[in-house]
Amino acid sequence: MRHALTAILAAVSFSSIAIAQTNPATPPAPQNAIGATIAKDMDGLMTLYRDLHANPELSEQETATAAKLAKRLKAMKFDVTEKVGGTGVVAVMKNGSGPVLLIRADMDGLPVVEQTGLEFASKVRTKTPEGVETGVMHACGHDTHMTAFIETAKLLAARKDEWKGTLVMILQPAEEVGRGARLMLEDGLYTRFPKPTHAIAFHDAANLEAGRVGYTPGYALANVDSVDILVKGVGGHVAYPQTTKDPIVLGARIVTSLQTLVSREQEPQDPAVVTVGSFQAGAKHNIIPDEAKLLLTIRSYSDDTRAKLIEGIKRISRGEAIAAGVPDDRMPVVTVKDEFTPSTYNPPEFAEQMAGILKAHFPEGRVVKTTAVMGGEDFGRFYRADKSINSFIFWVGGVPADKMAQAAAGQAALPSLHSPFWAPEADKVIATASEALTVLALDILKKG
Repeated sequence: MRHALTAILAAVSFSSIAIAQTNPATPPAPQNAIGATIAKDMDGLMTLYRDLHANPELSEQETATAAKLAKRLKAMKFDVTEKVGGTGVVAVMKNGSGPVLLIRADMDGLPVVEQTGLEFASKVRTKTPEGVETGVMHACGHDTHMTAFIETAKLLAARKDEWKGTLVMILQPAEEVGRGARLMLEDGLYTRFPKPTHAIAFHDAANLEAGRVGYTPGYALANVDSVDILVKGVGGHVAYPQTTKDPIVLGARIVTSLQTLVSREQEPQDPAVVTVGSFQAGAKHNIIPDEAKLLLTIRSYSDDTRAKLIEGIKRISRGEAIAAGVPDDRMPVVTVKDEFTPSTYNPPEFAEQMAGILKAHFPEGRVVKTTAVMGGEDFGRFYRADKSINSFIFWVGGVPADKMAQAAAGQAALPSLHSPFWAPEADKVIATASEALTVLALDILKKG
């Protein structure tokens, strides 16, 4: 998932979370034939999971990952097309007339040096497109997503007599940079392949007990924008400040004033975030520089709120510059980065319908309603491209029960998604997600 959902508290040791990954698979007790099949498959699934975990690839570089999973889908008799939107994979299985169901998993890892202590921890090193050398890690759990996706494909292929319609199963690249879904759509996902009537996916959760399912009707995840502000000044010697227009002081004023966008201009019931993540300026103690650069992130749910925040950033930047006496030809330049992650929306009626199916299937209390988060997920693009599609993304918890209890008691802090310490209880995530996806698919595609 693009960006972490909770803060990393590195002072806590997470080795016991890692130990859970090296023990034999212990998925939840199967409730039915689907769960029983998954339990039998678990050893092989954990072998696949460990391989994916140990060999992550960065966004738009998922060539080996895509190839190995496409091979498995071909063996299940799906009609497989590779290199869709770059490294994406589309697997189609037609089984008579009926709904068209899209099931999606994302493939990319993150530029994070793994510190889980797992015996199969990633040791991959590479360079980012910007040339920065880094480790690579599935710190957002996409390895569990792909493994559950493969098991779901296998289960549905083996149960063709129980459903009717078309399966479109996609492996999406570049979720972590917010453009993989767009790239696949632009490469003809809805024109070259059967257009979905329904779309479902899941994401592992770092704040839910392993094996629990969470769902959020309506807005589930946020718009994510990156904004640059180039603050222009007039540089000079610090001993003669009257001859300058200090961009550092102006930048500091802008940072302070930006806080009022949420605290004084935003309706309190409509959450938003405006954060300056980087302030870059100057090179020497005794020189007032010509420029400063602020790097911001903005989070919102509705498009109207997003537009209001962006307009407010431009207004405040210019207003503070005018107050500082900056000439018109040196006004701040506000740049909204072209690639943004749109908010993810679960149509409420459909979300409650899907949740009802899961609640009827799993034991009482295992499926819970959760609040929306300010994390980003470009799964929302598939719905935005055609709002007639019934779309639903849900959470599957990955936190071991003992760690969840310790955190609730204030005795430990939990690593977040994107943390170098995040090691979900993968067998429970995979088993639960595979079962949930299969149960939902069989209901959506059920025979008349």
